[in-house]
Amino acid sequence: MDTTYNPPSAVSSAEQPLQTILNGVGAVSKSLEGVSMWQVLATILVLSITYDQVKYIWNKGSIVGPAFKIPFMGPFMESVDPKFSEYLAKWNSGPLSCVSVFHKFVVIASTRDLARKVFNSPMYVNPCVVDVAKKILRPTNWVFLDGKAHVDYRKGLNGLFARKTVAQYLPAQEEIYDLYFKRWIELSKDGKPRQYMGEFRDINCHVSLRTFCGTYISDEAVADISENYYKITAALELVNFPIILPYTKTWYGKKCADFVLEEFSRCAKLSKEAMEAGKKPICTMDFWVKSMIESREYGKLTQEEKESFSGPKPMVIRWFSDEEIAMTIFTFLFASQDASSSASTWQFQILADRPDILAKVREEQLRVRGGDPYKRIDIDMVDQMVYTRAVVKEQLRYRPPVLMVPYEVKKSFNVTPEYRVPKGAMIIPTTYPALHDPEVYVDPETFNPDRWLEGGEAEAATKNWLVFGTGPHVCLGQHYAIMNFMSMIGKASLFLDWEHSPTELSEEIKVFATIFPKDDCYLTFKQRLPLEKASS
Repeated sequence: MDTTYNPPSAVSSAEQPLQTILNGVGAVSKSLEGVSMWQVLATILVLSITYDQVKYIWNKGSIVGPAFKIPFMGPFMESVDPKFSEYLAKWNSGPLSCVSVFHKFVVIASTRDLARKVFNSPMYVNPCVVDVAKKILRPTNWVFLDGKAHVDYRKGLNGLFARKTVAQYLPAQEEIYDLYFKRWIELSKDGKPRQYMGEFRDINCHVSLRTFCGTYISDEAVADISENYYKITAALELVNFPIILPYTKTWYGKKCADFVLEEFSRCAKLSKEAMEAGKKPICTMDFWVKSMIESREYGKLTQEEKESFSGPKPMVIRWFSDEEIAMTIFTFLFASQDASSSASTWQFQILADRPDILAKVREEQLRVRGGDPYKRIDIDMVDQMVYTRAVVKEQLRYRPPVLMVPYEVKKSFNVTPEYRVPKGAMIIPTTYPALHDPEVYVDPETFNPDRWLEGGEAEAATKNWLVFGTGPHVCLGQHYAIMNFMSMIGKASLFLDWEHSPTELSEEIKVFATIFPKDDCYLTFKQRLPLEKASS
């Protein structure tokens, strides 16, 4: 018997795994003899649908939601024409509810306390807007940062909407009000009601662009952005196809966003040149760049010079690139444009339908101007508009522009003791139920500014005031936004008469990122001659 051991060669050793695989493939091929390609594809499809359903049911757990999902796409088609009534039914179905669209599992938090918990849980969630948002707003945008990176970035932005700063935005804004008020009077000379939702989008876009970019942005660019910005809004609807395909809404939105970012980068460069030359700041970009320069120059001082530094010490912030400034200003426009357009549309419709409230606004506007209706707006005047402020805050409560704020779950999140939202899901805190809570607001479906005056219930309900969110990502410009609404409607009340032509859709709510009257608000405007300028 030959007991000699011959070890396998290196070649044969290397060939063994390959041979094993080939043998396995051969075995599979043999077992599939007689099976058509269509049968294989059908098997894969059935297994995929089964996996999709099982995963949905597992993620759903005990919360409210469809027992089964439409394979893969879920309720995607409903997003083509989103209905407020369906959102309302979802909120009323339970504190937590869910849907699953394409690959994304979505949890809706409908109560005030659950919404606040999501807003205040940066360890577990991060703003995501919608899946395609990072491709349009850019993945490095500051709104998608969290932790220390977000805090440090935000530190450099807080002063841009401080009282002293926003006071300097008012003169340019009032000039834009004057321009559009004249335009609306001209549009209405034939006496025919027109849909004004588009006009309110234009005036707010114009106000935002001049506030943020000053005169660095050309009139042509303002017109182009104002005309095409709706494409960005359409691209960022709540439920969307996850891939940007040519000639779709997301594709057009991306092209428009590219133009806006390029224009804002150009403006940032011009702002830096102006501030380095010592010119007076006139817009948000200027105030931001000026604070960067002050921080940079302070950092060059010796310790002894810093200790003897007279006056308020500048905030220490880093230098931001033109692209970073552009992305940030773009998020300001994104946050303000649709919300402001929604608020303005409802304001003009609501006041036209409630002449008694409009009369009170007019009386206050004349009074805070000392009887001189032609006196230009300043910040001290705005501070005295107690009733106008109440009207604006009630409108934001009654018809909150932003209904939902999508967040992405960074790690599994026990939103309640009984339910854990899986990592990678989307969780959406809602604002509408908290702002219409009958246990907090008396007769919440009635428009009543008096609830915001002294003795009313609204100002004390701070936990329910979710119009601008709360927590680390609370809206930076909330006080600026309210001031803008007050200034616009206050000036309009003195110099315009307007009538609303109601339709059966006027009180129906259309959801287009934010909310609008479903008929787009039919109005006519006439010039109103206020009291003559008070004599000396």
